[in-house]
Amino acid sequence: MADAAGSETGRVLIAADKFKGSLTAVEVAERVTSGLRRAAPGVRVEALPVADGGDGTVDAAVAAGFERREVVVSGPLGAPLTAAFALRGTAAVVEMAEASGLQHLPPGVFAPLTATTYGTGELIRAALDAGARTVVFGVGGSATTDGGAGMLAALGARFLDEDGDPLADGGGPLRELATADLSGLDPRIADTEFVLASDVDNPLTGPKGAPAVYGPQKGASEEDVETLDAALAHYARVLEEAIGPKAAEYALSPGAGAAGGIGYGALVGLGAGFRPGIEVMLDVLGFAAALATADLVITGEGSLDAQTLHGKAPAGVAAAARARGKRVVAVCGRRTLDDATLATAGISRAYALTDLEPDPRLCIANAGPLLEQTAERLAARELRN
Repeated sequence: MADAAGSETGRVLIAADKFKGSLTAVEVAERVTSGLRRAAPGVRVEALPVADGGDGTVDAAVAAGFERREVVVSGPLGAPLTAAFALRGTAAVVEMAEASGLQHLPPGVFAPLTATTYGTGELIRAALDAGARTVVFGVGGSATTDGGAGMLAALGARFLDEDGDPLADGGGPLRELATADLSGLDPRIADTEFVLASDVDNPLTGPKGAPAVYGPQKGASEEDVETLDAALAHYARVLEEAIGPKAAEYALSPGAGAAGGIGYGALVGLGAGFRPGIEVMLDVLGFAAALATADLVITGEGSLDAQTLHGKAPAGVAAAARARGKRVVAVCGRRTLDDATLATAGISRAYALTDLEPDPRLCIANAGPLLEQTAERLAARELRN
């Protein structure tokens, strides 16, 4: 096969993220594969669903050969729920959204001051119990802004008020924090490598911090944002008293503000190292090996927009593919990036569902069939026998 310019295209690699609210990354790959094969029956396709550390990260790891493990943990409001992590040998992929994500809140219900990451700590403990000694910790899509205090409490840390009583759940009560004691953290943490995988490089507090930038998405009012920002700043000061100046340094570090500040908790309490989520996940998923034999790479996500360029999966896939001289096109629900901007990111062309159905609501409702049709259009232009 050859593209319109005559270059040979013998093998297609589909490395797309989810279309949030309509299709998982696995479903995106299935629909694109179906459309390609309908238009070009002889095309050779490999699917490698990807994620950038947010929701869908465990599913991507399972699709790449990890074993799915399930455990009952505390949800963001404290109610029990079943969450999953992925395991292969002594390597685990833990996704905080599985335990503490917005999807676990009832429709229309938010708890910006009281939602907890305790269940995420329980999920990490389950991974340690399963023998994990390397943990890729994907963060994003959280319902919480507690700086990871709940997570650390589940792993043995103690956060006490002036009377020596444990603090209530959530970020709001952190303003009452008097004593932080990390000495009781699970000793296995010291022997485990934690990689904080996120597409967010915000600090913990301030104008670009977790409460100001992401609090409103979790239902925080202007007053709530101020409360949470002050509470997290106080939390960092108390931790500085407990473990020294590195606590203050971590609060300013890239990734500290990820997922309501759980990034900070991972840096301070787990000794995690921060890396852009898509880079980590491409390593975990074996992207380099799949890319080596590909002639065309198809990436994508629900919306190709300005956020895409800041650490989202399609940009990471395109950058890695371009470094190997591979041609990249994208599929998406909608796009706000023009061709020139996409080209600078390494994406030669994008195919949007809204090209076929301008109504966004209908696009979401019929995303699967529309994506198959889009893949047929892509094949007609990018592939030919």
